[in-house]
Amino acid sequence: MTADADIAKVSIIGAGMKTNPGVAATVFRTLAGEQINIEMISTSPIRISVVVHQADAERAVQSLHAAFQLG
Repeated sequence: MTADADIAKVSIIGAGMKTNPGVAATVFRTLAGEQINIEMISTSPIRISVVVHQADAERAVQSLHAAFQLG
């Protein structure tokens, strides 16, 4: 068993995800473009959560905000 305390969870949440195809692809493409490794993925109909290294969390959030034009 191994443990890593230096992780962060980043989530995209919204009811519109049910009707807008490609949200997951945008998340994965955006993080890959930033060379941010995804350690784990969890999905539901209205949420996509990824676990990344803590050092990459702020950059992940900023790049996802830009990709989804959230200001």
